[in-house]
Amino acid sequence: MKSGLDWWRPVAAAGVMIAGQVAPRLSSGAIDREPVWLAGLLFLGAPVVWSTLQGLLQGRFAADVVASLALIGAVGLGEPLVGLVIVLMQTGGEALERHAARRASSAVASLEAQAPRIAHRFEGVGLVDVEVGAIAVGDRLLVRPGEMVPCDAEVLDGRSSLDTSRLTGEPLPRPVVAGGALSSGMVNLDAPLTIGATALAAESLYAKIVDLVRSAEASKAPIQRLADRAAVWFTPLTLLVCALAYFASGDPIRVLAVLVAATPCPLILAAPVAILGGINRAARHQIIVRHGGALEQLAGVSIAVFDKTGTLTVGRPELASVHPIPPFDEASILRLGGAVEQGSGHLLARTFVEGAEARVGRLPDAVNVLESAGRGVSGMVEGRRVTVGALSLLREWEPAAAARLGQESDGAGLRAYLAIDGRPAGSVGYADAIRPEAPAVMRSLGSLGFKRLVMLSGDRQANADLVAAAIGLPMAVGDLLPQDKVAYVGRLAKQGHKVLMVGDGANDAPALSAATVGLALAAHGGGISAEAADVVLLVDDLGRVPEAVAIARRTLAVARQSIGIGLGASLVAMVAAAFGYLTPLAGAVLQEGIDVAVILNALRATKPGAQELGMHEAAG
Repeated sequence: MKSGLDWWRPVAAAGVMIAGQVAPRLSSGAIDREPVWLAGLLFLGAPVVWSTLQGLLQGRFAADVVASLALIGAVGLGEPLVGLVIVLMQTGGEALERHAARRASSAVASLEAQAPRIAHRFEGVGLVDVEVGAIAVGDRLLVRPGEMVPCDAEVLDGRSSLDTSRLTGEPLPRPVVAGGALSSGMVNLDAPLTIGATALAAESLYAKIVDLVRSAEASKAPIQRLADRAAVWFTPLTLLVCALAYFASGDPIRVLAVLVAATPCPLILAAPVAILGGINRAARHQIIVRHGGALEQLAGVSIAVFDKTGTLTVGRPELASVHPIPPFDEASILRLGGAVEQGSGHLLARTFVEGAEARVGRLPDAVNVLESAGRGVSGMVEGRRVTVGALSLLREWEPAAAARLGQESDGAGLRAYLAIDGRPAGSVGYADAIRPEAPAVMRSLGSLGFKRLVMLSGDRQANADLVAAAIGLPMAVGDLLPQDKVAYVGRLAKQGHKVLMVGDGANDAPALSAATVGLALAAHGGGISAEAADVVLLVDDLGRVPEAVAIARRTLAVARQSIGIGLGASLVAMVAAAFGYLTPLAGAVLQEGIDVAVILNALRATKPGAQELGMHEAAG
């Protein structure tokens, strides 16, 4: 339903009330207002009553029950204007709620859209394009640079680098040679690979990720509205007062007055108005909350689970260290190595060039550049032969230098090795830098009362532990696949915790869907993770995570306060009506005044709270 259609019922109810007032004057008394109001009430009120009845038959005891009883009473006792006022408030509140829940997730559709559709299969002496569903175990396939591996497989021929970020979240390319295992969802970067299928596409890892997201979304319990939770006790209380009023007076009009005074417009209006205010306030800070239920749930989370790469770290490799071997120094390694790397399109080559230019300035030109796809490059720079790449490449192209360079390898992290004129020159190390704001974010979440902060990663446990220690996280779990992250989040949920999952990559999508609230960093596009999440950050700032929680908590506090004020005033009005001091119409007018007060109070959710102001002061 489009947004404009949400509002036609409350607008029509107001129009009918106005029409009933002016009809006698325009017709010189030929048309009475009561039939106009009654016709409008029957037309507009019947769907409200029917919807409430359907909910009751399905076991939903909602805030609409009292309103529907008041509508029935208004028709039966000839008080159509009173009924129209109730329709106006009831349908107006529902329109606000639908407006707050406008956007839904399409994570599964996004994942399926990015899955490969065609594979290149060797048949006879040529290649034939087939649908991935037609791949059989043992088929020989060709995967060209830039294409996704269509099924789990083994490399039969070729060497290349793979982008595994969809599966592990790790930004560094993974080299692969004949005999290496591949998973569907990996992207070939550098050179063609001949692979042998080891599993059907429907049973491969990427398909399992799609199924994980689908099952995680389906298993999420529907969120009970804040108003419906309050209605569990308020509605029986209202019916009890109605019964006492009738037994004491025997007057059905007095019962209608009680129902009208008790019509839970504060319940219907307070939460949507406050939540819309909170959603709009979050949006002004580039925090997109997809629906009101997500904001309600975000206010109650007590455990935060973070992905590592791209979430707590920058998400792309940087030149982190330089290890020269005398007589070469850091500047000569960067200047000469960066010169030959300018001729390569590999991710790590671009990283090398950016880091070298930042440290030593403009780089000289290289000539006679020769590249081994995914392994390294060699060329002439200012009359000197320079080779940069993996140790395996240096052993082939510069065997004399490779022996010494091999002694430099400690097995930690990713390195590129350099030889200059056949002599060992040193190595450079690559790393994913930690976000500078990450430690402050952990402290802010601690001050918000989070019981546990955990980092989950597809990276090695040793690397995960180093990152966790650097940002002050007490717990880190590494070597995880997407299904392992989902299982971890699921265990926390089964223990009764409300879990906030923060991630940024496609590999995080299943866990984002499974968590109580999934929050995605989407400053660089977001893609599937943004579709799977309940909350999306449009800026590349991890500091918005505690800010989002603070906004949600203030919003819910304001909503509960507004509900409390409104229900308290309604209780007083109910008692007055039960003793005969309020007529149905007077009760409806008084309820309108209560609604205005509730709405004005709920609008405070658009203003910053003390926790938000404290965070901004700490950040400043």
